[in-house]
Amino acid sequence: MNKLKSFVEWNAFGVCSAIGVRMGIAPSRIRQYFMYTSVLTLGSPVIIYLVLAFWRNLSHYIRLSRRNPWHHL
Repeated sequence: MNKLKSFVEWNAFGVCSAIGVRMGIAPSRIRQYFMYTSVLTLGSPVIIYLVLAFWRNLSHYIRLSRRNPWHHL
């Protein structure tokens, strides 16, 4: 169970980590608040989380393509 917990905390899109770094808050605290709000609102923050994960991955690919001019050749 601890292996699964570690995998989810460190590798699941990195949304909480990215928010924590930008805001100066511990990512574990953000994950905790996310879980609490998910339980209280019956899972609606999951949609927001998935949108943020998609946006983060999309912006990552855009930045990589801008850095490498040989990427499109």
